[in-house]
Amino acid sequence: MASTIYDIAAKAGVSIATVSRVFNQSTSVSQKTRNKVLKVAESVGYHPQAYAQGLASKKLNTIMAVVPVMSNYFFMEILGGIQDKLTQLGYELSIFNVTGTGDSFFEQVEHVIRRRAAEGYLFISIHLNPDQWDKLQKYPVPITLVDEFYDGFDSVSVDNVQGAYTATKTLLDAGYKRVGMISALESSKPIKDRIKGYRLAFEESEIPLDSKLIVCGDTDYRDGFTERGGYTAMQQMIELHSEVDACFCSSDIQAVGALKAMEDLELSIPLIGYDDIEISEYIGLSTVRQPMRDMGSIATQTLLDRMKNEGKAISQIMYSPQLILRKSTNGILKTSQK
Repeated sequence: MASTIYDIAAKAGVSIATVSRVFNQSTSVSQKTRNKVLKVAESVGYHPQAYAQGLASKKLNTIMAVVPVMSNYFFMEILGGIQDKLTQLGYELSIFNVTGTGDSFFEQVEHVIRRRAAEGYLFISIHLNPDQWDKLQKYPVPITLVDEFYDGFDSVSVDNVQGAYTATKTLLDAGYKRVGMISALESSKPIKDRIKGYRLAFEESEIPLDSKLIVCGDTDYRDGFTERGGYTAMQQMIELHSEVDACFCSSDIQAVGALKAMEDLELSIPLIGYDDIEISEYIGLSTVRQPMRDMGSIATQTLLDRMKNEGKAISQIMYSPQLILRKSTNGILKTSQK
């Protein structure tokens, strides 16, 4: 049986409170007593976890990330940034996966908050309606939003409208007129914003937009953000609109599938993705880079700051995404400068 804080106290001849103060690095314990407790703990192989430390101080020392999709490259990068920051500061990360839609989705989100299983919460790509956000504000718990923003909440997000606009406008400025867009489910707020940016690029370029060039793959899995979704969308786009001469993909992982579809169809058109996941550089995928890992780290620090100071001003950080041009745009810079 594993040793507990009670065993350590008994063997060291001190109170449980003293052991707790040692593990929490309190300055009220003498160095002699501290050394004795740590020596006993080491001898029995006891290593206090952040959660156990939290119980002793009546805090959980746990941050909970609430996410709608677990196996998604975007979320994994953000979670990596969160974990890096929490590890540095001695906090534990707990992850809660929300599923479903509508009222069922919100009920799960609200249930997580009511449980008070964490000191603070990071909501990653959790998109609710105004009434639901207002309802959550009534709970006295720190919440920071990632990839979303709403008045009254700390948030870290990316300007998706600008990112999609920049990618599409670059293709239009290079002389391509029939620029298609591979979308995901439009119920996703980032997709709504990216479609808005795509449309805005056509509007400002004074080029007629054919809405039929916005194509979504035949899968709802992960909201369509999959290789398969990109593959089937590109197939449909080429079969129905053979005049398409360039394409903007709403995510890199869809772009991977789209590139495979072009290879199978023995054609090549300039293509720009979105995210800049690790594989993009190795396959030469042009993309719109959003600093996913940094977003996770900054959001975590923002949440921890809120936990320490509930009265501080609301922090809403919005990154400007960066266009990265590689092989998949077929030398578009040279084309645009002719």
